[in-house]
Amino acid sequence: MPGEGTRPRVRHAGQLGRDDDLYEGGDGSGDDGEDAARPETGGSGNGGGGRRAASHGGRRGRPRRALKTKKRRVLRWIAFSLAFLILGTGAAGYLWYEHLNSNLRKGERSAGNGAAKKKAPNAAGQTPLNILLIGSDSRNSAENLKLGGSKKSVGGTPLADVQMLLHVSADRKNASVISIPRDTRVNIPACENPDTHQKYPASNGIINETLRGGPGCTLDTWEQLTKVYIDHWMMVDFSGVVDMADAVGGAWVCVKQDVNDVPKPNVPGGSHLRLTAGKHKIKGEDALKWLRTRHAFESDFGRSKAQHMYLNSVLRELKSQNAFTDTGRLMNLAETATKSLQVSEEIGTVKKLFDLGMQLKDVPLEKMNMLTMPRIPDPKNPEAHVLPKPGAADKLWALLRDDQSLDPKDRAKAAKKAAAGPKAGAPASLGVTVVNGTSADGQAATEGRASTVRDLLKAKGFTEADTSTEPGTALTTEVTYPHSAGAQGKANALSVAKALGMPASTVSETPDGAGLTLTVGSDWRTGSTFPKVVEDDSDPLEGTESVNGAKTDDCMDVYWPYRQM
Repeated sequence: MPGEGTRPRVRHAGQLGRDDDLYEGGDGSGDDGEDAARPETGGSGNGGGGRRAASHGGRRGRPRRALKTKKRRVLRWIAFSLAFLILGTGAAGYLWYEHLNSNLRKGERSAGNGAAKKKAPNAAGQTPLNILLIGSDSRNSAENLKLGGSKKSVGGTPLADVQMLLHVSADRKNASVISIPRDTRVNIPACENPDTHQKYPASNGIINETLRGGPGCTLDTWEQLTKVYIDHWMMVDFSGVVDMADAVGGAWVCVKQDVNDVPKPNVPGGSHLRLTAGKHKIKGEDALKWLRTRHAFESDFGRSKAQHMYLNSVLRELKSQNAFTDTGRLMNLAETATKSLQVSEEIGTVKKLFDLGMQLKDVPLEKMNMLTMPRIPDPKNPEAHVLPKPGAADKLWALLRDDQSLDPKDRAKAAKKAAAGPKAGAPASLGVTVVNGTSADGQAATEGRASTVRDLLKAKGFTEADTSTEPGTALTTEVTYPHSAGAQGKANALSVAKALGMPASTVSETPDGAGLTLTVGSDWRTGSTFPKVVEDDSDPLEGTESVNGAKTDDCMDVYWPYRQM
């Protein structure tokens, strides 16, 4: 054509160097240089060639338009299908997510009488994570009754026979699990059952009775005992344990001798656990039997150790299965977990539970320590009940409050660092607020108690000590300092405690808002001398059935009457 210059020819119009059928129109309308080589339908030059080209183009013109329309329809169909697939998948995902959320049973975190304050964030904005794990002995369902117990127990108030506190450090580099034996006598705060609305006054009783006021009441009892703020609770019953054990795929356990935990003369009950000596991978009902075994492991303390060994094995299994990152495994576990667990309402969604799990996945197993609370026989019933061991238990709670590892090596490093820290200020330079908290046990507060203790401090040189006009509550006397005061605040608080003969375990950090404070608790209602605390210099891990997460060779001793198969 005029003005376009000479164009090279091709032997056949189909020789365009690519497959027309892959491109809309097939007319070479793109920018490829080969499009210019197509013979034209008119103009000067070789007339015969032009006519052949025109004739050829005429033959293909209509099919190409039809092909163009067909391809557009195909593309529209593909686009529609993709959109439908994406929307359908999203809708299915949403429905599945809502299904999982609907599985979860939720309850209030606290019954309203918690006695601990959340620890302030560290420099990176992180706080420790504390979760109370509760095992209920409820038989109030057909599934649970089938797994153990008598029909007489149906409709009764469940007991919290398993209670463990999972503590994960603020930096997520270590974790601890502490069990309190079910027969520990403690002060139980006033609670109202959220389901029945029955009210229970404050009392001194056995810790497994706390579930009468709901899981929040068990949490409040732990907080009053330990002064550790507990973020959440999770509760599981017999059938939930079986389902979770199956979902995980089982866990490895070990017994040193054959075990057959069946009723004996004058010793009714039994888990009916039956294993030969050695290692076994157990799941389902066998897992429940292992976790319930008491007599064959000699006591509740042996049972706690067996439970810790099982939990460590489960964690190792989950890590080996990449369960924290494998989508398929997560979906299966999520389905089972949401049906099996009852949780405190602030973690009552699948996403929050997932986020919670992700905070645990990077804790090294060698930095995961589990143990049972140090204890002594209860003088009121030494054969059946125990009390927290004075000194040793207090040290354990102090370690959790201070977010310290239970690993002795880690604690030695922390102690060395603290020793090199600031010294306490002169007593006369420290302002101390004294609070009367003697009503925490449900009795009337001792009148004028704050003034009496303030005068004791003044006599020790703390001339700036003064009383608060607002009453407080504390079962045990404590000295607290604000997070912002740091190491200096802790040193000052320790000096106040030392002046009154109080152990270091009575000192703890609180969020900012209040200064150096001495709260006189129900344990010091009268007198000018702080009640003598029996100090125990032993390590909290000694003699407490401690288990480390990295150990794979732990094996349970079987009490001799239960070794016959």
